Amino acid sequence: MGPTLAPDTQALTLRRGDLVFDALAAGPADGPLVLFLHGFPEFATCWREELAACSRAGFRAVAVDQRGYSPGARPADTAAYAVPELVGDVLAFADALGAERFHLVGHDWGGVVAWPTAAHHPERVASLTSLATPHPRALAEAMAGSAEQRERLGYIRLFRKPGTAEEYLLADGAERLAAVYEGRVPQDLLADNVARLSEEGALTAALNWYRALTSDSADADTVPVPTLYLWGEHDLAYTSASARATGRHVAGPYWYVELDGASHWLPEEAADRVVPPLLDHLRAAQEDSPA
Repeated sequence: MGPTLAPDTQALTLRRGDLVFDALAAGPADGPLVLFLHGFPEFATCWREELAACSRAGFRAVAVDQRGYSPGARPADTAAYAVPELVGDVLAFADALGAERFHLVGHDWGGVVAWPTAAHHPERVASLTSLATPHPRALAEAMAGSAEQRERLGYIRLFRKPGTAEEYLLADGAERLAAVYEGRVPQDLLADNVARLSEEGALTAALNWYRALTSDSADADTVPVPTLYLWGEHDLAYTSASARATGRHVAGPYWYVELDGASHWLPEEAADRVVPPLLDHLRAAQEDSPA
């Protein structure tokens, strides 16, 4: 039995070529599309409360199990998980859903993908919301100047080691994988995530996002679309320096929300504090969006 979802949540499949992606959807089919991108180690279910809230507000909210997380979209080649391919997936999701323009929301790795999507395809992206993940150039600046920021992301060195990372995370009943969530994610989501990532090949596919990453592949230009950025005070991966520098890389209307006491796991842990600014942002951007 999987995690509890809102009653009107529907299961969808989306296609890009030979790849088949599992997705969750809520809200009117003709509502403005809000596309949600999860991070590591999460699935579309991390957005269950945000999906329900956007549905009630009249949006068509869709969250996708992304490349490697959907069993039908799990290429063997590590290079298939490079950021440009992941950006291409996002545009293909919108195409499959019949949306010329859409609102984009990303958390963690979903944010890594969302920033270049919005920067390089502003004709498609009506608004951007990033949870936890700063603009890549703000992060690069912080990495260059801050030992603390470099240490926060030190785990990536382990994650880039094929076999070694899987063995480490899945040992002792995936105890270390479960610990990644810092006790901040509801138990039903945690148990489901760990079970799904413990299936043959699933964790390797998720870790391939890290293994395909290069210094320039996740870069993004200045973002011209309306942007909301939410960051938790106790984020395990990103320092306040990278968070507060992000606004320098947004040319469109920008709204920064710092959540006191919150951690990295904002979609699951702090949905009650994420939803109000998210809905305000979506409504404002929708009003300003060309018909």
